[in-house]
Amino acid sequence: MISCILAFYIAISAGPMAEAALRAQAVAAADDPDVLYAQRADLDRARRADAIWAERLAANPRDFESAWKLARTRYWLGGHAPEAERKTILERGIAAARTAIAVEPKRPEGYFWMAANMGALAESFGLRQGLKYRGDIKAALLTVLKLDPAFQDGSADRALGRWYYKVPGLFGGSRTKSAEHLRKSLTYAPDSTASHYFLAETLLDSGTIDAGRAELQRVLDAPFDPDWAPEDREFKAKARQRLAALDRER
Repeated sequence: MISCILAFYIAISAGPMAEAALRAQAVAAADDPDVLYAQRADLDRARRADAIWAERLAANPRDFESAWKLARTRYWLGGHAPEAERKTILERGIAAARTAIAVEPKRPEGYFWMAANMGALAESFGLRQGLKYRGDIKAALLTVLKLDPAFQDGSADRALGRWYYKVPGLFGGSRTKSAEHLRKSLTYAPDSTASHYFLAETLLDSGTIDAGRAELQRVLDAPFDPDWAPEDREFKAKARQRLAALDRER
């Protein structure tokens, strides 16, 4: 009985201290750009992460980690912010990536996120942007493959697969090479929703409908990756829509 009363007393006494600790943790999380970026589905949190990394980079122009993470965050924002803001955000993402490359030319992060921001510009703002950046995108991704082929679960092969799919054949595009690179990326990350979805699009546009449908189903069946859950949700939604469209065409 005494021990129960003592435990009850300790629990009550510790209450305010526990609450204070929780509040302190919440404040710390609000200022941790990695935590904020992990919650990037909330654009306000992504913008806050952007602001923190930008402040750190301004204070130290050789802050490699802030530079490449800023480029990564701007790639996300460039795909989700209001339309009028996207081009500027992506161009600023390219600038941050170039800073990362200048600081650490033998690390893959800057090259990859420069290519990602350029690719988003190329896909979103017409043929002129696509032709402007196509050479730089490919060169950056080939540099990533040279530095670290396994970087970020085969992301360079994934992006090259998309490059070969999006670029017109007259300028080097190829459905065959697209599929080759996407399948290579899946050797690093067999459950990648992005790779399966991009491969599905390549196969469907090549006329191999059953194989493309199977890749879409793999997108739906893939488990969520804790690091890429927002992207996984989006690719799963796209896969459902594409499968539904295929069913209507039967």
